[in-house]
Amino acid sequence: MSQLQTAALAQAAPDVTGFYDPATFSIQYVLTDPETRRCAVIDPILDFDPKSGGTRTLSADRLLGHIERFGLTLEWILDTHPHADHFSAAAYLKERMGGKTAIGARVTEVQKLWKVIYNLSDSFRTDGSQWDRLFADGDRFQIGGMDVSVLLSAGHTLCSVTYVAGDAAFVHDTLFMPDSGTARADFPGGDARTLWHSIRRILALPEHTRLFTGHDYRPGGRPAMWESTVAGQKSANAHVRDYDEDGFVRIRTERDATLPMPKLLLSALQVNIAAGHLPASEAQGRSYLKIPLDAFPGVRWE
Repeated sequence: MSQLQTAALAQAAPDVTGFYDPATFSIQYVLTDPETRRCAVIDPILDFDPKSGGTRTLSADRLLGHIERFGLTLEWILDTHPHADHFSAAAYLKERMGGKTAIGARVTEVQKLWKVIYNLSDSFRTDGSQWDRLFADGDRFQIGGMDVSVLLSAGHTLCSVTYVAGDAAFVHDTLFMPDSGTARADFPGGDARTLWHSIRRILALPEHTRLFTGHDYRPGGRPAMWESTVAGQKSANAHVRDYDEDGFVRIRTERDATLPMPKLLLSALQVNIAAGHLPASEAQGRSYLKIPLDAFPGVRWE
């Protein structure tokens, strides 16, 4: 095999390690260029206990342990979108290991939307400057010598993006494992029809492309899973296989109407629209979350 063929093979198959968090059903990832041993972290988790208000770094420290154990160099800390069900550990990881933080450029729209909901002060910036870089649809960047492209994948949120590196695509909360269907689209700024078109873009990738999802709710109590393929989604995901656009919008909208809001939504969003930075400490050195009351009067209770 020639050096050119070897380089092409490495580019096509980056190393991906997923870390499942049973508390939030979320998966955080380390994406590595096998040639240079440089890596990115995708959707890191800062642990939060809503009963006590406590935060811990156990989940994020698993990523740090992996990076150190395998002698990797952290270049990027990537958010696919501001999550509604866990806190981002992007700020913590940047402080510990450096690297550049990034998210989709339309996060500014999400910041403006939630700044009103939280009634945040004028000092809260809605220009996305809490991250080092904002990615527009079609942008490209590198992890070591590995090219990565960005697909805008809105619908679940306004600013969701998919990161595509070689044969791996990180599809966040668009497609779940085939037995779980697709993500909800009823959060502020979400839209089921937009989600349909985002899914079609993802499924236009080569059939063998590995798809890494952001959550797995383990239907039927099966073991946690987070990797599928474009071909597998087309053949086995009922939301993808059995509906056209209008049918998808109908069943997605009907299902979303039966779902309660995630229990951490109002806690997590004010942290995640600030790139994982906790609210500024007050006089006694303690941070406080702000919870708007009756902001969503029509939502279904658990």
